[in-house]
Amino acid sequence: MAVVVATLIGAMILLAVFYDPARLVTPRESRCPPLARLRGRRAALAAAEQWLVGLRMHGRVDAAEYQRRMGALARGERIPGEIGRWA
Repeated sequence: MAVVVATLIGAMILLAVFYDPARLVTPRESRCPPLARLRGRRAALAAAEQWLVGLRMHGRVDAAEYQRRMGALARGERIPGEIGRWA
């Protein structure tokens, strides 16, 4: 009986090991950022806005670029890869 249980647990672990990478490379995988999946689009836009303010405060973006990006955020547009990337 212990051998059967151990075999089933091992098979489930092996299945999970192959399932996760296969799921990540399929075309149906969502490309939403993790924050957008967890707390929604508004939270993602708010996080992008805070990131942009930080960039501006540390002199990483100039005034024109800051206005352009804030305008895009105000329209609900969020450029992928913007958070976590220095300008």
